[in-house]
Amino acid sequence: MVTISESNDKYIFKINGWHQIWALESKITIDKKNIVNAYQDSNELKNFKGFRFGTYIPFLITAGTYSWKGKRNFWDVMRHKNTIIVTLQNHTYNKLYIEIENPETALQLLNSK
Repeated sequence: MVTISESNDKYIFKINGWHQIWALESKITIDKKNIVNAYQDSNELKNFKGFRFGTYIPFLITAGTYSWKGKRNFWDVMRHKNTIIVTLQNHTYNKLYIEIENPETALQLLNSK
């Protein structure tokens, strides 16, 4: 699971607990100006994720960096209903697929520029 905090003009996405090991990442820092939008889409979560550097256990967890068609996406997902998708620009990742404790609050925070 991921928690989001603000620091000046940046968002810090902190990967918590064992997810750090599964995702091979502990935090991602992104400038607020690089976030295009954040949303939920359960159909998008079912698509092919790409080739991974991380963990994939079907029906349990998808975590780490996944590359497909020249784009890199970060995943940390166990429960689809709590997952948000964050579209980025001018960043290493194209999108973040992250599980959040309270998706509604996270979406309001990330979309309130």
